[in-house]
Parts: sequence; C-alpha cells; structure tokens
Amino acid sequence: MLCVPVNWMIAMQVTNTLRALIATLLLSATGTAGAVYPTMPNVINADETYMLYAHGLIAEGDDPRPVHSRWGADDFPAVAAAIAKGDINAIAYHRHKETEPRAYAVRLAQQVRQLLMADVAPNRITMVGFSRGGRIAAYAPRRLKGTPVNTVILAGCGGWIEEEEGVVLSGTAFSMYETSDTPHSCQQLADRSGAMTSFEELAISTGKEHGAFYRPIPEWVEPVIAWIEKQARAEQ
Repeated sequence: MLCVPVNWMIAMQVTNTLRALIATLLLSATGTAGAVYPTMPNVINADETYMLYAHGLIAEGDDPRPVHSRWGADDFPAVAAAIAKGDINAIAYHRHKETEPRAYAVRLAQQVRQLLMADVAPNRITMVGFSRGGRIAAYAPRRLKGTPVNTVILAGCGGWIEEEEGVVLSGTAFSMYETSDTPHSCQQLADRSGAMTSFEELAISTGKEHGAFYRPIPEWVEPVIAWIEKQARAEQ
C-alpha cells in the first residue's frame, strides 16, 4: 500500500487552491467575454456586454445554494454562469442576509454608472433580477435619472407594485413569469413607466411555480440571453 505523507497531501491541497485562485484572478483581470464576476471586474471592456444579476431572497446569507422545502435548491451561481454566454459578462454579487432592497438598489445603480463611465453603451448593460432581486432591479432606474439601460424582471412583480406607485422603469424592459407561480405580469409597472422605450413580456408554463427560476432551465434562460443580445445589437 502506498503511504503518502500528510504534509505532502496538505501541500498539494494548498497548491491546487492557489492555482484555482490565480486562474480566477487572471480571468477577472483580462475581462474575458462570458466571465462571471462576484463584484465589479478589474478591467471593463467597452465592446462587451454586461449583465448585473440580483438573486432572490432565499439566497441571501452564507449559502449561495440554499434549499427550499418545496422548490429545492436555488442555485444562484449556476444561474449567473448560465446567462454569461458569448459576449455577456455576468456581475453577480452574493448579498448579505436581510439586505434592504432600496439600499442595494443604490449599489446596483452605482455599478451601472461605473460601467457607463468605462464607456460601455447603455444598451450593453442589463440589470437582471429574480424575485426580491427583480424588485431591486425595478428600484434602480430612478437612481439612474432616466439613463436608458435594460432591465429584466424574473417573477418579481407582486402586490408591492400597487403599494409603491412611485417606482417606474426607464429604457427597455423584459418581464418573465411562470404561470403556476404567484408573481405574474409586470404590465401595470410598465403602463406607468412613461420613460420606457419598449416593454416585452413572456409567460412560461413549467409547473415548477417559483422554483422555475431557481435553476438555469432553457425555458427562461434562452429567452433572457436572446433578449440581452438583441438589445446589445441595437443602434444607439
């Protein structure tokens, strides 16, 4: 039987960890298209597309893959990675537990401004929010003073829309919801958002309720990617 010294095994684990860390740092530094960043990338390329993803309430806290008793695992990292395709870079920050939505919307708007200051065109910037994240994404446009960036809301329009009449969108917006879920159409939000240039909405019917957006299934991922890419190709 081959005996491997414990110290050597520990050294190998440390080496592998360092290699993974170095690879991550190199990816962030080069700004490779289709990358996933846990925060703003060190290098922002104006000719690439950026998606800022805000996850749902259940994923707040220490566990990025929490398990719901009814809908199973909410795989936030897998979702962000699935949308980061081709020329789309995903900026996907894992929020702290009990993050106040309006406070995080301020941070989200600041991230959008950083991209704009780096000469990324507004049509190449998309805020995507699921559930609580969709509410955050809806709060952010007012803090951007009408800058026409893109907004995607996934299962995020509920009773709060009637309660907060001052919340409006600008630029272009895309809403998706699952017909077996409680949150449904964002049409009411769109109707009062006079600064919007276009609004599209798509209903999917998977029978998975809110959990339809917990994992990157083609029914919703492919339309979102197609919509982001369409906006990025649009003439300014």
